[in-house]
Amino acid sequence: MKSALQEMEQQDAGPALARNRHELSTIEPTPIESVMVNDPHSIEAEAIRALRTRLAAQHLREGRRSIAVCAAAAESGCTYIALNLAVAMAQAGVRTALVDANLRDPMIADLCGLPLSMPGLSEYLAGDSIAMADVVDTELMPNLAVIGGGEAPPNPQELLSGARFRGLVDQLLREYDLTIFDTAPAKICSDGLRVATMAGFSLIVSRKHQTYFEDMKTLAKQLRADRSVVVGSILNSF
Repeated sequence: MKSALQEMEQQDAGPALARNRHELSTIEPTPIESVMVNDPHSIEAEAIRALRTRLAAQHLREGRRSIAVCAAAAESGCTYIALNLAVAMAQAGVRTALVDANLRDPMIADLCGLPLSMPGLSEYLAGDSIAMADVVDTELMPNLAVIGGGEAPPNPQELLSGARFRGLVDQLLREYDLTIFDTAPAKICSDGLRVATMAGFSLIVSRKHQTYFEDMKTLAKQLRADRSVVVGSILNSF
């Protein structure tokens, strides 16, 4: 039985607790660092919508449910395209999964404001103790699921080549209309090529005045050799 003192303390604390709960309920979620959300009327957002329209017509309509966003070199805008394309697809009602498969330099979790305590792809692939539901965030916006990269592991290529990653990809393809993979630059490692092989389809990103044409040709040749269909390329100047 509660003592009179405990009852008095709870009564005194009641209004304060109610205010705290009200204050917490009015805190807005961390916005996604996406031009589609933060500047939807910009030229950049319109360009992403044009890419969405083309992919919907020439990729999704053919029943293709995945795509790896690849780049030859760092700072080409690969993550920028992957994130904004995923948000744009979700805004159009396409059930989309965004996976940060760049385990060398994962950025998606930070850009989407995922909880620091939330495990990512690297933790999921490293063992059987973490379930897929533990690494998928579906609360950011309707029709969008996000899997962050997690902590950068010492053996990213081995993790991305394993059966557990293949199983994850297969499950995502069953559950979502489109799964988009952000990947590491090809000149740094071959991780992106492995992910593109798993996805089956790839989109090459280059940056104006920075990416060499020969590097793009080499990447396209490598992707085709690894049995990933290159659906197109993007010249990113943002």
